Amino acid sequence: MSDLTADAVTTEHPGAGNPAAPGGGRTVASAVPPSLVDRLAAGVTAAGEPDLVETVAPLTGERLAGLPQSTPADVEVAFQLARRAQSAWAALPVRRRAAVLLRFHDLLLKRQDEVLDLIQAETGKARLHAFEEVMAVAMAARHYGRAAHAYLRDKRRGGALPVLTHTVEARRPKGVVGHISPWNYPLELSVGDALPAFVAGNAVVNKPDTQTALTALWARELLVEAGLPADLWQIVIGDGPVIGPAVVEHADYVSFTGSTRTGRDVARRAAERLVGASLELGGKNAMLVLSDADLDAAAAGAVRACFSSAGQLCISIERLLVHRSVADAFLERFAARTRALRLGGGLAYGADMGSLVSVRQLETTTRHVEEAVKAGATVLAGGRARPDLGPFFHEPTILDGVTPDMTVCAEETFGPVVSVYRFDTDDEAVAAANSTPYGLNSSVWTRDLRRGRAVAARLRTGTVNVNEAYAAAYGSIASPMGGMGDSGLGRRHGAEGILRFTEAQTVATQRLLPIAPSFGLDDKQFAGLMTGGLRALKALRFR
Repeated sequence: MSDLTADAVTTEHPGAGNPAAPGGGRTVASAVPPSLVDRLAAGVTAAGEPDLVETVAPLTGERLAGLPQSTPADVEVAFQLARRAQSAWAALPVRRRAAVLLRFHDLLLKRQDEVLDLIQAETGKARLHAFEEVMAVAMAARHYGRAAHAYLRDKRRGGALPVLTHTVEARRPKGVVGHISPWNYPLELSVGDALPAFVAGNAVVNKPDTQTALTALWARELLVEAGLPADLWQIVIGDGPVIGPAVVEHADYVSFTGSTRTGRDVARRAAERLVGASLELGGKNAMLVLSDADLDAAAAGAVRACFSSAGQLCISIERLLVHRSVADAFLERFAARTRALRLGGGLAYGADMGSLVSVRQLETTTRHVEEAVKAGATVLAGGRARPDLGPFFHEPTILDGVTPDMTVCAEETFGPVVSVYRFDTDDEAVAAANSTPYGLNSSVWTRDLRRGRAVAARLRTGTVNVNEAYAAAYGSIASPMGGMGDSGLGRRHGAEGILRFTEAQTVATQRLLPIAPSFGLDDKQFAGLMTGGLRALKALRFR
């Protein structure tokens, strides 16, 4: 990839930095009072007087909540309660289960301000980016609420012998799904992934990240209000290396979103028990700006692609591949838009980007930028932390002149940092985009949609967006979303997103004649009769 870094733009680091968004609005303390924390915390499966762990509001660095911690014994109890509830739930008709999702959809949209406050308080992201989670969950609730019956209904299949064999493919729930969800999208990646599991007839034991557990607990409370049996969704929280394995140990199926390193461990543990798993893992996603791209649209799209949720999005763009002929013009537009982004932490709309979630994320982001600059990269925009705005704020950053030996080139930053590389041909761009072991998401920008789709077909990623950052593919709920290579196994959304939570069962009924010698035929005569029958079926084009 080194030849893609030539001709680096040498724009000076801007001195003023990104502007602050207008202040005002409610504080985190007023939006998340102790009474709300206590009410939601009651939904955690934790016996006795468990230890409390404190979470921090990223926007201010102040204490947000004290939450009970589950033990491995509590996890076992959670699975017992969930199993008892699951059998009665699975016996209900699919349409009755789906009706719960549709009621939840309406309640979520009606009471969205409550959860937007929680998402912002726990993650520090801008309110617009929190709203993306509400949109995604509402769309999933609507889709599976309307389409689950078609996905799950018995399907007639061709039998062994026409007329004589009647064969049906049925879908049965797995049982209790162990669902481990991360902190970065606490609504979408907790309840959004649980909805298809529920409508398929399963119970769920969910371990959200402790930092963002209040959002998951709020979603559970709302889903119970919509008609979900309370015991069907158990929430346990605690230290990942302790509680995560306990969840995998008892689950009939595992759904995990998180790092590739942890995903490998989850996969090993699930494989030892011979239970299935779906894993959405890390990425080092690329955006390709082709020679004929609309540069204004591509620059605006790149801002969304790189800096939504402060870059703490598995499908966000961290590598920007730009055709050499348009690179300078594109980067001028992109850098100007990036420098103009308003940073802020108010619980209201108006900020273009919020905070990182923790000191750990800030340290990783800062290290990647500082190491790259020390090794010769150029900062086109951003490049520094903003403690004047909050403890974990970092400016959206564009790096040019990044070389393969720099950490930021290949390691996932998971922060508001993107590296720029140049290319001369589409073949070169495709090879660069595919040069990482990850394969989660990519983006292609061109005025020629046929060309864009042709390039997309060559990219080794689970989703590709043409002339959009990530929302087009992710928001197409009827189509599968997931990763290739080190970005994971399995898919959410669409048929695969619900059928992963089921077991396929074939029920074949034989009528009139057995598939064996009968009516006085000996073995040799039966074999001859069947040989002629098989030839006839092929000639008649039976499948």
